[in-house]
Amino acid sequence: MQVVKESSSNMRIVGESRMESVYERVRYLVSSNAVVIFTMSGCCMCHVVKQLLFGLGVGPTIVELDRDAAGREIHSLLFQLAGDGQQQPVPAVFIGGKFLGGIETVMACHINGTLVPLLKEAGALWL
Repeated sequence: MQVVKESSSNMRIVGESRMESVYERVRYLVSSNAVVIFTMSGCCMCHVVKQLLFGLGVGPTIVELDRDAAGREIHSLLFQLAGDGQQQPVPAVFIGGKFLGGIETVMACHINGTLVPLLKEAGALWL
């Protein structure tokens, strides 16, 4: 249960504290799992990324933002990571604790042959 203070400055502090805890949660997830995908359950591009990784033999950690209590805050954080405004914040793929990117980056890495080495280096593939 989140306590909301009466003054606007205190509400801002509570909000910042919540975002810091969301940031810490995301940081912990991506640093303790070889592959993490942040998705939305009905997103077709998220489905494509998951199927590609499953097809390669990867068992990623999947966080569906629309089914997660902190989904809105995580989505906001991912939007900041995507940065340029041209890339959608989901799917957001992290490999070896580092933000790889979204569908465009994952597919480009797959096509140019760099995805499998990244997955092997992260310990997500053994072959």
